[in-house]
Amino acid sequence: MPETTDFPYLHGFSKDEQERLRKQARFGEYTVYQNINFSGVKDLLEVGCGVGAQSEILLRRFPDIQLTGIDRSPKQLGAARQHLSQVSYAQERFELKEMDAKAMSFSANSFDGAFLCWILEHVPDPIRVLSEVRRVLRSGSIVYITEVMNASFFLDPYSPNVWKYWMAFNEYQLEQKGDPFVGAKLGNFLMQLGYRDIQTEIKTWFLDNRYPQARKDCIEYWTELLLSASEQLVAAQYVSEDIVQGMKEEMAKVANDPNAVFFYSFVQARART
Repeated sequence: MPETTDFPYLHGFSKDEQERLRKQARFGEYTVYQNINFSGVKDLLEVGCGVGAQSEILLRRFPDIQLTGIDRSPKQLGAARQHLSQVSYAQERFELKEMDAKAMSFSANSFDGAFLCWILEHVPDPIRVLSEVRRVLRSGSIVYITEVMNASFFLDPYSPNVWKYWMAFNEYQLEQKGDPFVGAKLGNFLMQLGYRDIQTEIKTWFLDNRYPQARKDCIEYWTELLLSASEQLVAAQYVSEDIVQGMKEEMAKVANDPNAVFFYSFVQARART
């Protein structure tokens, strides 16, 4: 059963989902971190650290940081502590706290960097979260925010059950007061809150016949992502079991199609306080 929080989490809290999140972080690492630079940061805040999947990458890529991760889910935090405690380079370099990102208990000027990845899509009030992030950062601190823009999804050959499922996926997230299109809004949010030096970058997975194995791997990964929400979508009657099965079959067919095309873009924003 989904864990009780102040907002439903689209993908659930199972152990399979926790492992999927770690796999997702590894899968997207090259694209997500290509232009992220925390080399001058000592005290890094990670908002929505979940199972510590991104925390592990941050601690590996930036060996001088002390990382403080916050999340609303004690179950996810427990999984993060267990996992990071077994990572040699993470020892004595992280602290994880159960906390509401809309009302952090940290004092002002506590950190000199912040990282948010795939979190604002799930919260009802992303502007309030970003306002709190700005409050707890020191002047001149850098923040990176990576978020979805689900209107960009494209798959060929045309797959009707995939499209029905994808529309239901996004409709359900909107109904739960999340935002599957939040990435496109980051620049406006940051300007409204008084951040400086705001930059946004569109990052894209565009895979066709030039990259057959990467395309197959990406479509298989994306199938796992879609299926992670199937239990919730069926229970809420947004999709039927037949649509779920049809989506699985179509994704498998596309993954093996010699002329398939996969396209998805997301947005990464960078700013300073």
